[in-house]
Amino acid sequence: MNVAVDFRNVDIIFGARTREALKMLDAGASRAEILAKTGAVLGCADASLTVREGEISVLMGLSGSGKSTMMRAVNGLNKVTRGSVLVKSGDRMVDVVTCDAATLRHVRQGSVAMVFQQFGLLPWRTVAENVGFGLELAGVPEAERTRRVAQQLKLVGLDQWANKYANELSGGMQQRVGLARAFATEAPILLMDEPFSALDPLIRTKLQDELLQLQKELKKTIIFVSHDLEEALKIGNTITILESGRIVQSGRPEDIVLRPADDYVREFIANVNPLSVLTAWHVMCDARDLDKTEDGWVWLDKRRTTRFKLDADRQVIAAERDGVPGAWVHCAEAEAPPRPGERPCYWASPGTSLKTVMLAMHNADTAPVALFDEENRFVGSIGVKDVLQAVLRRQEPA
Repeated sequence: MNVAVDFRNVDIIFGARTREALKMLDAGASRAEILAKTGAVLGCADASLTVREGEISVLMGLSGSGKSTMMRAVNGLNKVTRGSVLVKSGDRMVDVVTCDAATLRHVRQGSVAMVFQQFGLLPWRTVAENVGFGLELAGVPEAERTRRVAQQLKLVGLDQWANKYANELSGGMQQRVGLARAFATEAPILLMDEPFSALDPLIRTKLQDELLQLQKELKKTIIFVSHDLEEALKIGNTITILESGRIVQSGRPEDIVLRPADDYVREFIANVNPLSVLTAWHVMCDARDLDKTEDGWVWLDKRRTTRFKLDADRQVIAAERDGVPGAWVHCAEAEAPPRPGERPCYWASPGTSLKTVMLAMHNADTAPVALFDEENRFVGSIGVKDVLQAVLRRQEPA
């Protein structure tokens, strides 16, 4: 994937004595020490992060950690004291730190859109007028504006509410208006600053699901600020954790959970259920490591309850469970009871959640689950021991 946003050694300091604060920062002074001596606030320190096109990159940390400060540097809302923030605009990368005002305005109008925590709707405007407000400011002709507004309202399920006002909408619906307004600009990069934190848990979960569904269709680049790790694990392709303005770890959700970089991250993820992030791929035993027989069968488990016979392309040509021909059932269908006399062989794809795999194993009396790739080739299996090792591994000392 191509790069959409590239933070390079970004320092952000608020206050008048920034030069002195930078010298202290370079000498290893803490945020508290810099504040005490200079009165300047360290918002971000030596932050480097690459965000690729089409991914959801979550910035998270406790209040005051610098996550929103860092995100707001992308569209120039926060001035960078030192370093570069390269943003893809058309077919080139623009450094929003050093570019002129006209270029920055072009980036804001065409490349980057923002969704705010508090919705930011104008109460005297209708839903449709709120969605089209940014287009109106950008000088988009009325006919084109009307078309794009209608398209985005339909996308977020609010086309029947176009002529209503903000006070007639629930909080979740108002945030959908904010999403539609950002989508209407057709900007490829979205900045989302804790957009769901003001909503109650049920609505929040629903909007998270809707965002993921929309992302499958729109494939935007999203920088998403959150203080909720469960939310980050659910929606993020990558997660970056900040403390006192510094990045302490950045990586895939499973890396954060299974391999915390230090005690701060370890404490951060202490109460996270690993089932919310691990998939079948993370816990499987590779097909090459499974026991094989001389006549071409592969045993999926040490107890030898389930076995496959494979052809040269790793396609299954025969399957048995407990000595009886197996019936193929996807893990997602494990809640359905098997037919009389049927011995289901449960299977999953690498991205199937571990929770779904465990449910299938429970329904199959702990029989193993087979993994297949997108071309239906057998790649491995998951047994009870594999699940237990994966769940317990993150609790071992670093």
